[in-house]
Amino acid sequence: MKRILRALAEWPWRLLPPGARSALLKAGIFAAARRPAKAALIELLEIERVVSGQIDLASLEYGDGVHVKHRLMRYHDFFVTRIQASESVLDVGCGYGAVAHSIADRSGARVTGIDLDAGSIAKARQHFVHPNLSFVHGEAPRDLQRSHFDVLVLSNVLEHIQSRLEFLRQLRDKTSASRLLVRVPMSDREWRVPLRAELGLFHFSDPTHFTEYTRDTFEQEMAAAGLAISHLQVNWGEIWAEVRPAA
Repeated sequence: MKRILRALAEWPWRLLPPGARSALLKAGIFAAARRPAKAALIELLEIERVVSGQIDLASLEYGDGVHVKHRLMRYHDFFVTRIQASESVLDVGCGYGAVAHSIADRSGARVTGIDLDAGSIAKARQHFVHPNLSFVHGEAPRDLQRSHFDVLVLSNVLEHIQSRLEFLRQLRDKTSASRLLVRVPMSDREWRVPLRAELGLFHFSDPTHFTEYTRDTFEQEMAAAGLAISHLQVNWGEIWAEVRPAA
């Protein structure tokens, strides 16, 4: 289906003026909305999912390779303000390195970013150069050597992990970190999420997610992992938290 849609996007759609494309798309949306309520919701929500994915891709290009959400949500500030210049930081699942670079540049801390995607690490090394910053291609915790880090950063990482309790315990064991800074998406971020679930549609914000959180489920998971929450805030439909090994 994706290949068919891409082929249709090449011709004749791209040859049409933007106004004509928009009119045709709106006509299709209005037609979907006139179906019986349940069928209309299913079709419209799937259209919304496709549009949202394309908005993300355009937002990456608009931001010169860094998604505009980094700038607009200002979530880098959450990490930077909680890290001292004297500390060592491991950014787990660092992606293309934007958060790791902010921490190294603005806090003065020594930062290592690790990601299992070789392309992301190549992009990080190309775009973000700093004397306090290094990038490693590998999977944490499996490919980590035992080495001390003061702080672990997990920015939109936990939701991609199936065995999260084991993952957190192994990370702590290999790094002896004194605290973790965590950012995760919430499942109760808006009413369309439970509606999608009710209609039998995939309701996570990304197809690679194993879970998304409520405040209660996040607190329960941290406690089960032997971690105590010292700070928690909700922003942009996400939980941003600082957690420490429970006494």
